Amino acid sequence: MIEEQKLLEEFLTKVDSTMKLLKIDELKAEKQKLEAEMQAPGFWDNQEQATKVSKRASEITNEVDTWEKMRNDVSELLLLAHDLDKQADAELEAELKKQIVEMQSQFEHLEFYLLLNGKHDNKNAIVAVHAGSGGTEAQDWAEMLRRMLFRYSESKGWKVTILDEADGQEAGIKSCVFHVEGRYTYGHLQSEHGTHRLVRISPFDAESMRHTSFALVEVIPEMDMSDVVQIDPKDLRIDTFMSGGKGGQSVNTTYSAVRIVHIPTGITVQCQNERSQIQNKDTAMKVLHSKLQKLQDEADEKERLELRGEYKSAEWGNQIRSYVLHPYKMVKDIRTRYEMTEPDDVLNGELDPFVESYLRWKSAGKPDLRSGTDE
Repeated sequence: MIEEQKLLEEFLTKVDSTMKLLKIDELKAEKQKLEAEMQAPGFWDNQEQATKVSKRASEITNEVDTWEKMRNDVSELLLLAHDLDKQADAELEAELKKQIVEMQSQFEHLEFYLLLNGKHDNKNAIVAVHAGSGGTEAQDWAEMLRRMLFRYSESKGWKVTILDEADGQEAGIKSCVFHVEGRYTYGHLQSEHGTHRLVRISPFDAESMRHTSFALVEVIPEMDMSDVVQIDPKDLRIDTFMSGGKGGQSVNTTYSAVRIVHIPTGITVQCQNERSQIQNKDTAMKVLHSKLQKLQDEADEKERLELRGEYKSAEWGNQIRSYVLHPYKMVKDIRTRYEMTEPDDVLNGELDPFVESYLRWKSAGKPDLRSGTDE
């Protein structure tokens, strides 16, 4: 058991080091402060603030408990290894080795969160999918991407809420905007921001020709109203209209849907998912605030990268990923060069390998490997 003892001692040191990097002790102190705040009289008088505090306390408790359990489990295995060194037991030794492997796998999963250290990585996400030019082909591709992102989010246990959607003319969608709520949703989904390219035999072409389609995915962090840029009401144009359902039917007969245009930037946001005009307006304003903050962050980042000669526009022309279904099967991230040969799995929501490779690439500060197009 000498080898196992040494392995577990190194493992325990690694866990302690990671907990220090994640500032678990500081989180424990914050947790105590929040719990005291939650027990104070009148805590629920301001429900919005109380909900925010409760959510933060829950997130911290989950993270602290998870890491403390990991440390305790490794410590117990180390004690068991010492005992087995004194008194051999073949069955227990086999079980110990099995648990070490399982513990290492759990640690690698938890260690992944070290990569989610960006300014907004712990925030919820607002995601928009837009079909490119190409009519039905592109609109069908946009719907495939939406489904992929929905399934990935569902596999993580995140809550997805559609804010606005426009159906395609024959199939698919022209666009869809949705809100994703959960732990580090923006940190995970930021890897999907950009243009996605599909090559396949068209199901809409009687001659079964090969087609290339494009769709754009936008991902922005949902900002707290206290964090974002201020908006002058005079800079807004607010329109109301009837919520439209599939086939042109109305979701309701009142003008509950809201469209807000930020005149200086031309940014337009609309929401028709909520039941009332007030709720739709509040949701649309949250999205607008988040978009404007993202715009400001991108301007700051552009200036920083231009000084280093590394800036690249995130517009339609810059693809991030290529999905080839014919004449061969391949999904390839053009930035990181990570690839998979099971596109069906990826389109069914298996995005973790791409998310992790993107975050490791970003964390390492490696160069963007995009150069031209990839087949």
